[in-house]
Amino acid sequence: MKTLVWVEHDNASLADATLAAVTAAGKLGEVHLLVAGSGCRAVADQAAKIAGVGKVHIADDEAYANALAENVAPLVAQLMDHHDAFVAPATTTGKNIAPRVAALLDVMQISDILSVEGDKTFTRPIYAGNAIATVESSDPKLVITVRGTAFDKADADGGSAEIEEVSGPTDAGLSSFVSEEIAESDRPELTSAKVIVSGGRALKDSETFEQVITPLADKLGAGIGASRAAVDAGYVPNDYQVGQTGKIVAPEVYIAIGISGAIQHLAGMKDSKTIIAINKDEDAPIFQVADVGLVADLFKAVPELTEKL
Repeated sequence: MKTLVWVEHDNASLADATLAAVTAAGKLGEVHLLVAGSGCRAVADQAAKIAGVGKVHIADDEAYANALAENVAPLVAQLMDHHDAFVAPATTTGKNIAPRVAALLDVMQISDILSVEGDKTFTRPIYAGNAIATVESSDPKLVITVRGTAFDKADADGGSAEIEEVSGPTDAGLSSFVSEEIAESDRPELTSAKVIVSGGRALKDSETFEQVITPLADKLGAGIGASRAAVDAGYVPNDYQVGQTGKIVAPEVYIAIGISGAIQHLAGMKDSKTIIAINKDEDAPIFQVADVGLVADLFKAVPELTEKL
């Protein structure tokens, strides 16, 4: 089976999410990568070095510069004539492209897989991760998105894949790139951070969130996350949100401060290696998944913890 993997990138370097997708694809058979962008040769060179990759297809065209799904999906569908499966990381971009590819191929997409059980059999979460479904496809072609936290990352070095230039449909004329606002931070990005400190609605307001959470995160060199309630209340920007409708994370250590543990939030962080919860409500659901729980007033406990570090 030949599998085509979408390479997530910014035209300069590939994203870590791609490495997990390569691992998943490797369980299906021969792995080929697709680098579609503009001036993206450096990305293709990086992709060729990933262990386990047999070939890298590069489509260098201005139409693919911003990974508009309306332009990329027809290119992928064309390449699927010579591939049996299409795999994309379950990122914002991957989840935008994959359904369009599935529609063009007239097949059912299998979303957010956690494991590969056979050539066409996979597990995926349902009911916000409270149940794991085993699904089997009967379609001639597979379209799959991969939950990055469920698979080890492929080795970024050690490969020597062939790079092949490809072309396809260019600008579909259905959408256009207008602008993007990228939040810049010295902190590690949430999906790759080894330690995450998250705050909830109990932090009261943005100033209090900053005063309580930020010093602890600084001491730990951690990324900062938040519950949906904290984001909706305007304490922090949307890109801080962890949960079913935010980012799915699995750091070495996840510290949940003032977060009750609603099912939507747990779905985004319960795969963390060690979960530490601080909450004054001893019946909060977060304590059911926490490895270490502290029933205390966060406004006293967190500053004390920060001071002792």
